Amino acid sequence: MYRAMILPYPNLDPILIHFTEHFGIRWYSLAYIAGLVLGWWWIVRMLRDKPLWRNPPFDRKPPATEDDIGDLLVWATLGVILGGRLGWVLFYGTFLCGVTPDGGLCHPDGPGTPGLPLGFLYHPIRVISAWDGGMSFHGGLIGVLVALWLFTRRRKLDFVKVGDLVASVTPIGLFFGRIANFINGELWGKATDVPWAMVFCNDYIRKANGGCPAGETIPRHPSQLYEAALEGLLLFVILQIGIARWRWHEKPGLVSGVFFLGYGLSRVIVELVREPDAAFIGPITMGQALSIPMFLIAGYFFWSVFRKKEARVA
Repeated sequence: MYRAMILPYPNLDPILIHFTEHFGIRWYSLAYIAGLVLGWWWIVRMLRDKPLWRNPPFDRKPPATEDDIGDLLVWATLGVILGGRLGWVLFYGTFLCGVTPDGGLCHPDGPGTPGLPLGFLYHPIRVISAWDGGMSFHGGLIGVLVALWLFTRRRKLDFVKVGDLVASVTPIGLFFGRIANFINGELWGKATDVPWAMVFCNDYIRKANGGCPAGETIPRHPSQLYEAALEGLLLFVILQIGIARWRWHEKPGLVSGVFFLGYGLSRVIVELVREPDAAFIGPITMGQALSIPMFLIAGYFFWSVFRKKEARVA
């Protein structure tokens, strides 16, 4: 029995400024811009904090210059966009839809139309049509890691130390991205009777999906806001406190390890109340499955930091 009192879901337009009916400046695009620009600004702010770099292994020399970070912003932007889209095509449009071809995600044009991944052959434009939805964080992360590796190699910078800088601000982008998911009325949670539940239905959701999810009266978890709070706000605060108070950045790889662990845990937890596109392997969702490598990467970083500490003690 669901509670009568639920929070109203706002009638927000995913397009902030319309140029045509379906084309304009979208909140989702602004979220990417905000995450990248604010991340760049925060790293520059950290580089200017001289006491932050006074101890070994930096010895008053930050791992990069402000000009380096400005140039890295361009590389990271390309990595996010290309990796995010190709990751969605591979992980969701190909792997997930290959396993669960009847899922709604796999028939973007409705029942009876060629489903994904076969739909990519019928309509190749779908591979790049991110404007219709479909960006993967894990794909974007891979794209940024590749861009970061190429950039640091070209500039002869330390990949791990610069990577710690990038990891420390990545939750900013995650926060704005999940807020944009909420505004778009997508990635909602499972049915619930918690007091803050919402019925995800408004004029824009009806228009975009040909109706509202599972009827128009079922209250659901606002799982987008859970993710914004956990993998965005909370993880950012933890990382910044760790750097400022416990100087985690002086142990190269530790900041990155905490980030990978924190994101993986946040994603696995929220997936328990998020309405998945479809089960991927048994009860495991695609989001949870893609978090397993993140735990392995976090473990590698922690092992690396611990090994170096033992070597110094010996």
